[in-house]
Amino acid sequence: MVMNMNSLHIFVKVAETLNMTEAANELYISQPAVSKAIKTMETSLGVKLLIRDKQNKLKLTDAGKEIAVLARQMIVIENKIYQVADQENHLLRGKVKVGSFPAVSTNILPQAIASFKSKYPLVQIELVEGTSDQIKQWVETRLVDLGIVASPFDGFESQVLFQDRMAAVIPEQYHHLKDAPFIDLKKHQNELIFCKGGHEVAVSQIFQKHRLELKENLTVQNAETLVNMVNNNLGIGLISNFSLSSVSHRLIKKDISPQIIREVGMITPSFEEATPAAAEFMKMIIESETVRSFS
Repeated sequence: MVMNMNSLHIFVKVAETLNMTEAANELYISQPAVSKAIKTMETSLGVKLLIRDKQNKLKLTDAGKEIAVLARQMIVIENKIYQVADQENHLLRGKVKVGSFPAVSTNILPQAIASFKSKYPLVQIELVEGTSDQIKQWVETRLVDLGIVASPFDGFESQVLFQDRMAAVIPEQYHHLKDAPFIDLKKHQNELIFCKGGHEVAVSQIFQKHRLELKENLTVQNAETLVNMVNNNLGIGLISNFSLSSVSHRLIKKDISPQIIREVGMITPSFEEATPAAAEFMKMIIESETVRSFS
């Protein structure tokens, strides 16, 4: 059996979108061509890769999920073969898929991508944004070449970029806290607004260590929402300095006690197996001035 790389590319796109028409549009081919490629693969392999649920929506079978991961690995290898050949000819081309959370996309990646594109104009950078947990799943399933996430990094090869301290933000109306040297989390644990920015593990560990109760008073998904909630006097925001730096605000920022520190780092299934383009991009991120400014 000869594995058709074109069919693998089509299958991976269908596995990502779970929609034949959407996959066809993104690949600039007809929907019947997509359906044919999937059926040909299923016939060749002797297994069902996709099925439809009760709502007539596509979903991957168990075999389809495993084969999708392997297919992405084969595509990475194919990409690496061409990149190695291009390097021999003093060229670097191909694609690097990067997963990052919004604060990284705002603070770190613009300069890194601009520097990389000026040096390697033939390499395409594809950015996918999500939470740290989502990005870790994308790296694990080879949906992206590398991810920039918050600690912990268990299960991946990683490179710490910088440490990120948590801080409290209060609105101007909290006059009684303006002159306080820090915000005591124990005293104000009933007023805290949490931002799910990938620091949940660090917060949970410190709260357990100091016997604080981690209450879900108000939880938001991004820094911008947290700032708006604090501005409306709904509580004291607990957020990382790095995430806070990605939004404009006039809130008063305070140190907290106990201190909470997380690490922001780069993860990949294997640094050694990274494509030449991905390896160069990772190197450029590590050496970028913006990363150094947060270190």
